[in-house]
Amino acid sequence: MRRLRNVKIVATLGPASDTYETIRALHEAGADVFRLNMSHGSHEEIREKHSIIRKIEQDLDSPIAILADLQGPKLRVGVFANEAEELVEGAAFRLDLDETPGDAGRVCLPHPEIFQALEPGSRLLVNDGKIRLTVQDCGPDFANTTVETGGTISNRKGVNVPDVVLPLAALSEKDRRDLEFVCDLGVDWLALSFVQRAKDVFEARALADGRAAILSKIEKPAAIEAFDDILDASDGIMVARGDLGVELPVSAVPPIQKRLVRKCRAAAKPVIVATQMLESMIESPMPTRAEVSDVATAIYEGTDAIMLSAESAAGSYPVESVSTMNKVAIEVEADPTYTLIIAASRSAAGTTVADGIVAAAREIAEKTEIKAICCFTQSGTTGLLTARERPGIPIIAMTSVLDTARRLCLSWGCNCVITPELERFKGAVVAAARAARSGGFAAETDQIVVTAGVPFNVPGSTNILRIAPCDERLIYNMDPG
Repeated sequence: MRRLRNVKIVATLGPASDTYETIRALHEAGADVFRLNMSHGSHEEIREKHSIIRKIEQDLDSPIAILADLQGPKLRVGVFANEAEELVEGAAFRLDLDETPGDAGRVCLPHPEIFQALEPGSRLLVNDGKIRLTVQDCGPDFANTTVETGGTISNRKGVNVPDVVLPLAALSEKDRRDLEFVCDLGVDWLALSFVQRAKDVFEARALADGRAAILSKIEKPAAIEAFDDILDASDGIMVARGDLGVELPVSAVPPIQKRLVRKCRAAAKPVIVATQMLESMIESPMPTRAEVSDVATAIYEGTDAIMLSAESAAGSYPVESVSTMNKVAIEVEADPTYTLIIAASRSAAGTTVADGIVAAAREIAEKTEIKAICCFTQSGTTGLLTARERPGIPIIAMTSVLDTARRLCLSWGCNCVITPELERFKGAVVAAARAARSGGFAAETDQIVVTAGVPFNVPGSTNILRIAPCDERLIYNMDPG
């Protein structure tokens, strides 16, 4: 299904979007990737949503990516005898491993790993940072703190520890069970929560064993510090601004977002900007001006994808949220300033033959009347490299591997087309011309750029660039090959 914009839209599914009719409407409105949040819903419910997506994919003959988002370890306080207490600024408050219900002076924090990592001066943020505690002294089973910012604390509120690297694996036992389930089910991407270091990514990759690509969620200060290693270990990145905005000053999040997007683009790895993009549309059919500007900013930065969370999963206007995001993207990408920004932020091409081929394809397209770049890609690498160039004309990613087509649905500008396995380059050109015409990218009188590798069906062999007509009669008059 051809889009009139290049940035991709990720829509989270939930109670507001769990039927065939609604999910199909979301896809037709602009959703390219569907996110299954493993924090909510049983395996049977996840299986049902997966089945619906694959049915829509078949009905519309349109590859769709499915992203399973693993919950990660959840750090929470215990319970209170009165269910809630009011913490006053300047008061002392103790966290410990005693499971006795808490009061205004203490509560259980059932995570010994936190106490192992704490030191005097460390901060603890409770309930999305609404309550802030500073550690005065601590041991292997307790932490005495001072309340820096007071407020109401109640049962099982979440805890963030921004100042230390916690000795916790990114995968809980629940995550391991969920990972195995969704990989067997056949998802395309795994989003890994609570990533602090590259080691966390390697563990998930070993368990996935090639069945899904790994996307690391950047939501902790430790992940920012180790970002280059995490990016190198990952297939993609999500800038998860919710927890980042809790554990870091909110003023630090926009420049971090910009830096991470640029690094991902330079590495030719897809990046999603996520969290609260159209938050008001959970309850309103119209977004705020500030939200529209936030979405536009991410698009101007060159991100591969923008994501809806509760807006499409639990809101009153899921389809309208996707439609709004789609309209904003089309408007931004039609702005001449967008083209200038994208061109100015383009990084130097790499040193491989494939790097040179895709850079040349983009440059030729910019200087001529070429209508599309058709890249043949088995593993997806050539599609990713072409997307990194951010060309000013459509990218048609041609592949005989369905999994590759689905994964590339997350990458900027990639219009994915399934082809039979090909043996000769002339057959590839014919297939590319047909795809360009049938998709409405070019007319019979137009020309396209075709990139491919010989021998065919061998990953990493891109070594040919050809300017080709869309008229098959002219193609058959080409030299043999």
